[in-house]
Order: sequence, then C-alpha cells, then structure tokens
Amino acid sequence: MADTVLYEVSDGLATITLNRPEAMNAMNIEAKVALRDAVESAAADPAVRAVLLTAAGDRAFCVGQDLKEHVGLLMTDKESGTQVTMNTVRDHYNPIVRALTGMRKPVVAGVNGVAAGAGLGFALAADYRVVADTAAFNTSFAGVALTADSGVSWTLPRLIGASRAADLLLFPRSLGAKEAYELGIVNKLVPADSLAEEAAKVARKLAEGPTVAYAALKESLAYGADHSLAEALEKEDELQTRAGASEDHTIAVQAFIAKEKPKYLGR
Repeated sequence: MADTVLYEVSDGLATITLNRPEAMNAMNIEAKVALRDAVESAAADPAVRAVLLTAAGDRAFCVGQDLKEHVGLLMTDKESGTQVTMNTVRDHYNPIVRALTGMRKPVVAGVNGVAAGAGLGFALAADYRVVADTAAFNTSFAGVALTADSGVSWTLPRLIGASRAADLLLFPRSLGAKEAYELGIVNKLVPADSLAEEAAKVARKLAEGPTVAYAALKESLAYGADHSLAEALEKEDELQTRAGASEDHTIAVQAFIAKEKPKYLGR
C-alpha cells in the first residue's frame, strides 16, 4: 500500500489514514489509487468488522483533488486532445464512495480538519462522523467551475435537505464544525485534541458489535431513502430474517437473559 494512505487492521478494526498532511491530504493519483485499494480491501476482508477513515495532521481531513497535479494533467489532455483527467471520477472517486457506502460493515470518519470537495464526499459517505471542533466543511466544486462528485449530490441533501444543499453547492463557503453539527452533518463533535481518541473509541465499539445487524441497518437506510413505505416494510422483513438467523442475535438474547454483556462474533 502506498504511503500516501496508511492501512492497518487490528482486532477487527481497519484504520485507513490519508497521509499527505503537507498537502492538506489532497488527492493526487497515487493517493486516490491507494485509498480505493484500501477501502476495497477493508470491504472484502471478513476479519474487518468496522472501518475508521481518518487523516494525518491537524489542518485537513482532505481538501479534495490535488489541483497542482490536476492543472498539469488538464494541460496534457488539452495538448493531446483527450479528456483522460476527468476519468478520475469514474476510476477513483466512484469506486471509493461505493465501497464506503456499500460495505457490509460500519464506517466511521474521524474528521480532524478541513473536508472539502471529494474530501467532503468521503466524510459524508461514512455512516458516522466524529468531528473536531476546529474542523470545517466546504463543497468547493463550483469554486473551481465543477459540479458535485464523490457522492455529494446524493449524500448532502439527504443529510441537510435539498434547499440547504443547493445553497452550499451554488455558493461554496467554509462551514464551521458547530454549524455543521447543527445542520446534521456531524454526529459527534469533540475537542480537537481528543479527536483521535474519540473517533477510535466509536469505531472500536462498532468493531465489537453485531456486524450482521449493522450491515442490515446500512442496507435498510439506503433502501428506505428511495423506496415506498410498503417496499421498505418488505425489505425490513427480509433483513430482520437475516439478522435473526445470525449467531450474534442468539448471543445477544442469551446474554440478555443471563444479564451479561454480549461478546459478539460478527456473524
């Protein structure tokens, strides 16, 4: 794994760390490939029961596309008469977001600083966001004459509503952590100096929890977002049957009767 992204698995928790702090964790090609590979590895690994996506440094979670690299690639495209550079959405950002949202295990984003553009998209693709009180969010796309990518057109309006999402996309601005919390973007707001500890604590708790049930919850929330109540009820029946057949459900019931804390196996 390239050192632009660090990947570690310990006791069921995969920690993925964006590691270009000197560039505010901007995404150059190397970092995009490494992040895609790391997220897909975590999704496919049965030993991984939860994922923590975070970043090195204290200035930025990820400011999105590395524009210094990007402008050079655009000039190369112009000279060659191609549009290869913009394939990064299809080749990198889309697979990353699909893996984050679609993996059958919970994903926590530990947002330590600025999350902008694709960086915002990655944070919103997580199931739970633990955010430093010094962090900030910015759509930024229109500011460089681009439209939304990395799933933001889907995730942002579902979190804060279509009207507020349109405002932030049409008129990009820095959204402080407190305002983001009030809008519903942030799940847990913590002091900056305790971000690493608090994010790891949340992710570790999920890694020790009922993995099959978490997978079903992710699927039901995504399904319910664009289906009718009748269809959602049918999906709940299907998913509850699956969760009820899991070993974790039996463990949970037995522990409840015995008045003990359940020790889940993740299956």
